[in-house]
Amino acid sequence: MPATQSERRAMARALTLARRGPRGVNPQVGAVILSPAGEVLAEGWHRGAGTPHAEVDALSQLPQGAARGATAVVTLEPCNHTGRTGPCAQALIEAGVARVVYAVDDPTPVATGGAERLRAAGVEVIGSVRTSEANDLLASWVRVQRLGRPHVTVKWAQSLDGRAAAADGTSQWITGPEARADVHRRRAAADAIVVGTGTVLADDPALTARAADGSLLPDQPAPVVIGRSPVPADAAVHRHPLTPLVYPTHDLTAVLQALRETGVQRVLVEGGPTLASAFLRDGLADEVLAYVAPVLLGGTRPALTEIGVHTIAQARRLTVAAIERLGDDLLVVGRLAPVRTEGDD
Repeated sequence: MPATQSERRAMARALTLARRGPRGVNPQVGAVILSPAGEVLAEGWHRGAGTPHAEVDALSQLPQGAARGATAVVTLEPCNHTGRTGPCAQALIEAGVARVVYAVDDPTPVATGGAERLRAAGVEVIGSVRTSEANDLLASWVRVQRLGRPHVTVKWAQSLDGRAAAADGTSQWITGPEARADVHRRRAAADAIVVGTGTVLADDPALTARAADGSLLPDQPAPVVIGRSPVPADAAVHRHPLTPLVYPTHDLTAVLQALRETGVQRVLVEGGPTLASAFLRDGLADEVLAYVAPVLLGGTRPALTEIGVHTIAQARRLTVAAIERLGDDLLVVGRLAPVRTEGDD
């Protein structure tokens, strides 16, 4: 039996509830419990790592036995594993829920199988309801599960001849106000903004997301500094609304793993050519934002340095996802395929 109209409406509500939860280590999930007549009995959502999952949060609002014969509408397949909390599939079975409607399958090997467990217990299970909307909500989290690390976007601004700065090192401003506004909008959409200590020492960036008038936007990325040089005590990054995360290392894989453990899903790399090139060289970049200004600088300060390409056959090919005009500047959005290593099929 396909999902009913009341269940589809409940799924829309569950997706709204899911967005109340934080974007982090665990997915944003919402749940609605319906009576056999299609009336809302309870609602819930996941509030972060270590807290009850959405289904359990909703069930906890009902008296003992009140969910018997009810339908649980959930944005993600109920989990089938014990972590900080027990398996949601088992909680639904014990509550006497007769039917479960969910949007998308759980992509994690450790948690998947909840639907099978429910069916084995005699619960009717319907999947793939409002899948597109749920996939949009969970896209960042799903990418993290697939990659095993946060999604990384590397951004730089360059002249038409590929220079990041003039011969004397000056670079403000290569691009115009429209391009800079776009950068701040993308900063606000990221969980973390990453620079190297060289950029901190040379440019003293605030690493905040700001409006055109200089005021802070509501959403701010966590400031991250990578490198062994000490960050000065009076650096602007210390005045960021969020406490800077400083990693005195050049091991980018370890940094990304540490960021993942804090719940970071989207990383925006804004360091200079050295750091941008390191992410590309190590195969840790998934997307590139290249802001190209119609100016010529010449000189020896390229936007990228060594990225491990020594012959044209090794060139990193990108899929152009978008080309946007921002005032007089162009933004090229490129997607990178995973780097294949020796031994890959």
